[in-house]
Amino acid sequence: MARRGHPATPGRRAVRSRCSTPRCRGCGTGRTTRLVAQQAHAGRVVGVDLSAPMLARARHDALAEGLDNVTFEQGDAQVHPFPSGGFDVVISRGGVMFFTDLVAAFAHLRTALAPGGRLAFLTPRPGGPDSAYARATAALSPHLREPSPAARGMGSLPDPARIRDVLAAAGFADIGVTPAEAPMTFGSDADDATDFLFAMGPTRHNLRDTEHTTVTRVRAEVRDALTEFETADGVRIPGSVWIVTASRSAAGADGPAPA
Repeated sequence: MARRGHPATPGRRAVRSRCSTPRCRGCGTGRTTRLVAQQAHAGRVVGVDLSAPMLARARHDALAEGLDNVTFEQGDAQVHPFPSGGFDVVISRGGVMFFTDLVAAFAHLRTALAPGGRLAFLTPRPGGPDSAYARATAALSPHLREPSPAARGMGSLPDPARIRDVLAAAGFADIGVTPAEAPMTFGSDADDATDFLFAMGPTRHNLRDTEHTTVTRVRAEVRDALTEFETADGVRIPGSVWIVTASRSAAGADGPAPA
């Protein structure tokens, strides 16, 4: 999130302001939070995440980079006691999609924004059966029959209509949803990317009762498919997201929000 004079980040955020406070929701190890802090020279940035080990890494890296305008707090952004109207910007690089109650959580974040404050986040844009990611994971997809809790979260905001409905119900105004494409890095090479894909919650959930010989075969096939996407910068697969923006209306003009 971004507080008056501070940016705050729930996950990951980007802010440029002379005296804003951004807040980042689900900031993880804080990379995006730190990028924001480097831009918010006259303000402060607050990163929030549930994971203590990730926050420890975020604090270590911020100290190593000489950033003195960023802090990290442990908590669940859905209910964290943020100061009312204390932030100018709230950003997330995807963590918001895992909210248990989307409308209630976004309404809570809205109250943390000052009148006119801004919200910005990314959420996955579903790819088609012919997408690069589908091609890279074709050997694995027949085994992903049951959505895990993580997969359900990743599919919670799949299209502009759903996103607009949620944010409007949470009281936000000026809602914008824009598609964007960019390469996604999955690992340093095909082996590393394969390890990452098979460590993901949805994959582990669906392969938990699968025979070892089958898992070994599928891993090898996925690893071979990933070599197509190996570059000098790692395994990079074209991906697509929604960039979502919204704002809290000026004082006295907030939209409806859940009680």
